[in-house]
Amino acid sequence: MAVPKRKTSRMKRGFRRSADALESPTYVEDKDSGELRRPHHIDLKSGRYRGRQVIVIKEEA
Repeated sequence: MAVPKRKTSRMKRGFRRSADALESPTYVEDKDSGELRRPHHIDLKSGRYRGRQVIVIKEEA
């Protein structure tokens, strides 16, 4: 039977349990396109961020 060699410290136990508090990512509705996107991220449909055109979107053929 596997037995731990040492007692797990409170810090290491806390590091392991910290992932339990993670929540699912939040999404906001984009003002211009109405698409859902992550906060503080580029809208991939329009290529805009905070009202400015950041990336050029290729037209689908």
